[in-house]
Amino acid sequence: MTAPVRERTEFEPVYHRYGPHRAGLPPLVPYFRELWHRRGFAAEMSRATMRGEKTSTVFGQLWLVINPLLLAGVYYLLITILRGHHDPKAFVHLTLALFAFQLVSSSINSGTKSVVSSGKLLINTAFPRLLISLSATRTAVFRFLPTIPVYLVFHLLFLTHVWSPTMFLSLWFLGTMIVFGAGLAAFFATVQVYFRDTSSFLPYFIRIWMYLSPVLWLPENVAHFSKTLLTIIRLNPMYAMVGGYTEALQQEKVPDVGLFVSSGLWALAAAVVGFLFFISRERDFAVRLT
Repeated sequence: MTAPVRERTEFEPVYHRYGPHRAGLPPLVPYFRELWHRRGFAAEMSRATMRGEKTSTVFGQLWLVINPLLLAGVYYLLITILRGHHDPKAFVHLTLALFAFQLVSSSINSGTKSVVSSGKLLINTAFPRLLISLSATRTAVFRFLPTIPVYLVFHLLFLTHVWSPTMFLSLWFLGTMIVFGAGLAAFFATVQVYFRDTSSFLPYFIRIWMYLSPVLWLPENVAHFSKTLLTIIRLNPMYAMVGGYTEALQQEKVPDVGLFVSSGLWALAAAVVGFLFFISRERDFAVRLT
């Protein structure tokens, strides 16, 4: 009597077959269906990370606000010295833009180290590995949330114009930054598995990236830059995302349509490339980390 043939399920991870794997994508529909069903797993991983870093405590959340505020204070002092005059609006912009940029940079930095720090979990548990990277992005978003009321206080204190419905347009750019950061987190998490020095070089790259983004300068100052620098800046994804975000939230004006389109395309491209690159290589992670 022959043994019954086991019916193949839609999602069959091969994480317990230890050996080199050729890069390739699994069936994506079952993969993302399983990813959605196990979204609570990523949320719990994120909560565990935040508890471990004490960011769920009152003082931990205060530090999430104090740290970028101190950084904004240092940069503002430098800008004030260089310009020779005090401008409260510049400080409000600097604070808002730093909060937004740190959302993306925190997602990238945390995501880069997420897979290599989960070696035992990768070996002992079968699940879509992309959840690890997404949990790092979720952590970055929750670290960002306490900064929102802080900015709103500065908005009331230093800006003369009143609240406007236009400010809600900033949610589009905030969403694109989250998706963009998630895509890059997945991409660099994969690179880190193969090149362990990636996390050491990223902070320098991110610092230069911040200087080329509308964080220390206002988007309207672009016209004074050289043509070469202007081209580099406009090709920077954060130019559209942070620029549109600050225009809608701080200046309370409708950003240019090009900023909406550009930020959305950059976010979509980062998510597609980052997620697919991660998924195509994730079967090799357990071997590389043992």
